[in-house]
Amino acid sequence: MLKNTTVTAVLGPTNTGKTHYAIERMLAHRTGVIGLPLRLLAREVYDRIVALRGPNVVALLTGEERIVPERAAYWVCTVEAMPVEIGADFLAIDEIQLCADPERGHVFTDRLLHARGLHETMFLGADTMRGAIAAIVPKVQFMRRERFSELTYGGSKKISRMPPRSAIVGFSVDNVYAIAELLRRQKGGAAVVMGALSPRTRNAQVELYQNGDVDHLVATDAIGMGLNLDITHVAFSGLRKFDGRRMRELAPNELAQIAGRAGRYKTHGSFGVTGEAPALDDEVVEAITNHHFTPIRKLQWRNSDLEFGSVDRLVGSLEVRTDDEWLTRTRESDDLMALKALAGMPEVMTRIRNPRSVMLLWDVCRIPDFRGISHAEHASLLERIFAYLHEFGRVPDDWLARQVKRIDRTQGDIDTLSKRLAYIRTWTYVAQRSGWVDDETHWRGETRAVEDRLSDALHGALTQRFVDRRTSVLMRRLKQKESLVAEVNDKGEVTVAEQFVGRLEGFRFSQDPTATPEEAKMLRQAAMTALRPEFHLRADRFYNSPDTELDFTEQGGLMWGEHAVGKLVKGGEAFKPTVVAFVDEEAGHDVTEKVTRRLQHFIDRKVATLFEPLLGMSKDETLTGLPRGFAFQLLEAFGVLSRDSVAADVKALDQDARGQLRKHGVRFGQYTIFMPLLLKPAPTRLRLVLWSLWNDLDTFPEAPPPGLVTVPVPADTPQEHAAMSGYRIAGARAIRIDMLERLADQLRSQDSRGGFEALPDMLSITGMTLEQFADLMQGLGYRAEKAERPKVKAAPAEAEPEAQSDNAEADAAAPEDAAPTDGDAVAAAPVEEAGEEAPEFAASETANETAQPDAGAPAEDTPTAVEGAAEVPPAVGQDTEAPVAEPSEAEAEAGTQAESDADAGEPDVASEPSEPAEPEVEVFYTFTWAPRRQGGGRPRREQGRGDRPERQGDKPRVKGKRPPKGEGGKGPRGKGGKPQGGKTYQARPPRKEKPIDPDNPFAAALMGLTEKK
Repeated sequence: MLKNTTVTAVLGPTNTGKTHYAIERMLAHRTGVIGLPLRLLAREVYDRIVALRGPNVVALLTGEERIVPERAAYWVCTVEAMPVEIGADFLAIDEIQLCADPERGHVFTDRLLHARGLHETMFLGADTMRGAIAAIVPKVQFMRRERFSELTYGGSKKISRMPPRSAIVGFSVDNVYAIAELLRRQKGGAAVVMGALSPRTRNAQVELYQNGDVDHLVATDAIGMGLNLDITHVAFSGLRKFDGRRMRELAPNELAQIAGRAGRYKTHGSFGVTGEAPALDDEVVEAITNHHFTPIRKLQWRNSDLEFGSVDRLVGSLEVRTDDEWLTRTRESDDLMALKALAGMPEVMTRIRNPRSVMLLWDVCRIPDFRGISHAEHASLLERIFAYLHEFGRVPDDWLARQVKRIDRTQGDIDTLSKRLAYIRTWTYVAQRSGWVDDETHWRGETRAVEDRLSDALHGALTQRFVDRRTSVLMRRLKQKESLVAEVNDKGEVTVAEQFVGRLEGFRFSQDPTATPEEAKMLRQAAMTALRPEFHLRADRFYNSPDTELDFTEQGGLMWGEHAVGKLVKGGEAFKPTVVAFVDEEAGHDVTEKVTRRLQHFIDRKVATLFEPLLGMSKDETLTGLPRGFAFQLLEAFGVLSRDSVAADVKALDQDARGQLRKHGVRFGQYTIFMPLLLKPAPTRLRLVLWSLWNDLDTFPEAPPPGLVTVPVPADTPQEHAAMSGYRIAGARAIRIDMLERLADQLRSQDSRGGFEALPDMLSITGMTLEQFADLMQGLGYRAEKAERPKVKAAPAEAEPEAQSDNAEADAAAPEDAAPTDGDAVAAAPVEEAGEEAPEFAASETANETAQPDAGAPAEDTPTAVEGAAEVPPAVGQDTEAPVAEPSEAEAEAGTQAESDADAGEPDVASEPSEPAEPEVEVFYTFTWAPRRQGGGRPRREQGRGDRPERQGDKPRVKGKRPPKGEGGKGPRGKGGKPQGGKTYQARPPRKEKPIDPDNPFAAALMGLTEKK
């Protein structure tokens, strides 16, 4: 041991500047060596000295790193890798209290006993080592350093309430990961520091914490070994640790070593517990805060004067005991266990022939078990390496390349990458050993490159799992009160500080749904702070946008492009709804008011445009009396009135009154009174919305697709819903009201009492199959009788004269016509009205009017035989002066076609000597009027009148056989084909006939019909 060196022990608690003082003293000498307890800390000190002296004079030696420039003057090393034999002027050992560590203590004790600088030696550590150093090291000088800041106990805190710049300490990897996961959800993330991390990964994680990306650090007890970080609070998640052999309580001095990381330099710090850790005892708290701990009485020691004559002698020298009261032999370490394992292998012992091979075996056994799999696995690997070194003097490049290539993969999770990092550390250690590989430079660079790639991948995996970068960045910006600027792309995606936070839909912000509840509040705060200017810009753009960019939905929503910006609500009048704007409260009152005003302007203009005929009629001051009242009813009904609901009012309107209404586009149809212009798709959509709002419906009925004549309707659909859509329900389907009027024009020319079949024009108008048409007719009040007959083929001209007899047979099978009764007042009453309104009948013009419902010209009344009950057609055979349509040619030819079918169905014996073929049949329907009960309802059941008493006005009941019918099967007919039966009797007095208006455009047509009679 050198006698001229000065030995100084600089002792004191953490945050006293001991390491900084040692660096200053080393740089005051020409050469120096400093030993540090961790590879991480060695790298940190190396970087500091390089910054002061440059990389050409600073060397770094650890088990896995070796940076040695040619003019190296200052050596930064781990304690195990210190080159004590180089004779440096200055030598220092940091954290000298680790002499008492069960695993590594013997290495520190050996340096304490034997390592000296030529001029100055310094031991840095806790004050608990004062007695041991004084007893072992002669002439040592002691220097006590006081802590720069105060350390106080903060008690227990929940992790969710952990203050910023806190470090939470866990004593297992699983515990560290669990805490980091929780901090990610609640605080935006945490950096992770563990002793097993490579320096590159550790530095990257520390950088996350130091630059403020995260406010919390989760670490193992490795944080207590000199890592200088900006920490204000240290919290222990547990007070027990596994020391490699057993679980044990942490001693107060160990807790103090970790707690001392809080409050660097002159910033005060605090410590406490969190999670399931129990509160610290008062004695422990007092010891930590006042730095009073039990002195260390025993140092771990192992003989360093080894004998290499044989394996047994080497093992014996390693197990030598000491008589020094301050020293105790260390427990069996990993390298000694490996040596004993290899000594038990015959293939190893056969190679041991001299001390040199024993020394080689010991060097191989000192390879650390970085993988930590099992002692047997580690021994097997060491045996392979020893065999190569003994036989070839080198580890073969091809074998080493395979081992490295198998590890050089950056895919996988945190655990997988951590294992690969541990594996590559083994080969990095091998490459760092002098003379173990052929090309040391290549393999050191190769293993270092693989470690760097794995370190970067591990840092990325740690960051991805434990750091929500979006939350952390935004929290830092908010905390620093930096101005946040929001960017909104064409998809509505909002980014703040280049972090996606959600979407801006119209004037409402929808934050990212993947955000956790804990970060949702922060995200919204950051987004709203940044979006305030954007709200004002968007409101100005919206206010100046044309109406073509706005629209309403069938449920009353208001849209700006693809974004919902408001909704309609019930107003004071049916055609004056009000709007509610969808604007976030944070946007401000001015933005809300501007959006609301623009939406109100839009809907007011839309209503005024689409309902201009209806609103114009209601404001027409020339309408007075009955026409004005009727116009008001039509306004209340949104332009669509069922005729039977206002039958009395319609009767009360004279021709002049109706003419006034027609000038405004009102059409008096047989079933509905409506305005054709309001049946267009756009007014229909808006009418449904306005009507639904006015009637306080929860769900608005949807408008049928445009262009459809009939649409299917659910069984429970109210008639009023269909009417607002411009349809009338008839059976399982609803028919458009303007097309229904065209169908009514054709039905009036048919014999509804005697029965008729559907004409091709009827099916063409409705666009239905025959079966669907039959259901529609039943819905309109007709009875549909289904039958079959031979299918009509091309008939020869000679067959025509037989049509009359065929018709007679068909009529003979028809049921007897029923005469109207008192209960059928709805059928009898329209007959007189039909006569009164005779001047309005003009079938051809009405058909044209219905075919063009959008025409602006006033529509004439649809020819009708009903006023009080619109669905009842004129009955053939009633005593009325209204014109009755002649039987159509189609009806007259029906018998001819039927007889032709019959003739066609007879087998031709001459040409068909074989069995006659079955004739083709076709289905047809015969429609007859089935009068409904007064007040509406379904058609009455088919029944005779024998189940009710005879009423005044009924036809006389004929018993026995029916009277013979005349030609055509319709009974005796007079001139013109009119039936010569009894007249219809009515309970009410006859009404005065209205004279025909000679100025009526249909008077000439009516007079022509009268002359023909």
